[in-house]
Amino acid sequence: MSVASRRHPTTYGWRAKLGVIVPPTNTVNEAEWQLMVPAGVSVHATRMPMHEDTTSAAGKRALYDDVRRATSDLAQAGVDSIAYGCTAGSMVLPIAALSDFMAEVSGVACVTTAASIVNGLKALGISRIALATPYHDALNQHEKSFFASVGIDTLAMRGLGIGGGGPQEYPRIARTPPTVIHDHVVAADCEGAEAMVISCTDFPVLDMIAQLEDELAKPVVTSNQATFWAALRAAGIDDRFDRYGTLLRNC
Repeated sequence: MSVASRRHPTTYGWRAKLGVIVPPTNTVNEAEWQLMVPAGVSVHATRMPMHEDTTSAAGKRALYDDVRRATSDLAQAGVDSIAYGCTAGSMVLPIAALSDFMAEVSGVACVTTAASIVNGLKALGISRIALATPYHDALNQHEKSFFASVGIDTLAMRGLGIGGGGPQEYPRIARTPPTVIHDHVVAADCEGAEAMVISCTDFPVLDMIAQLEDELAKPVVTSNQATFWAALRAAGIDDRFDRYGTLLRNC
């Protein structure tokens, strides 16, 4: 996409403006996007309630109502793409249903975190993964089932148990010490996994992706990295990055 075709180029977003929807307590998503964003691209965020129930009729209705409002708000900023930056809340099927709905509302290309992870893995030719999350067992099982439904086999899975006592626990995710995250991810790996997926947009892992790829000798795909990659590409920006893992370097 050329600069001339941008909806509303601005001083800081003269190449592209990215919109992102994040859960209310999330403090990592925007921070990691701002660290990755290249010159001439700006990031614009809004918040909406978190939705863990994405399968029941009532759950889907509540999710889509909130997504409509948040997407409409971001569209007014003249962004070139919009991402729903929540892993658990975007695990809906068909995999493109939510992003298609957002695109219909906003009139711009849209992506979701769950679909971005899947599409990133497919771009890398990967169908067997190990999964590290901060989540509790029920949410981990839901994520494993989601991946299975789109042809990705989770060979090993490990969570930190956060959220098992209720949503009030979720702010703990962003406060997890880096050493704990690193050891947790390494312990989640297994033989036969072609990539390590680190799930949750509030899990601060950006600075350790390169180190983990070296240690594990395989690509590391994270929620924020994959969503940023998809949003950037949807906005027509094809920049490659050396510091943030195989996905942003090669795809």
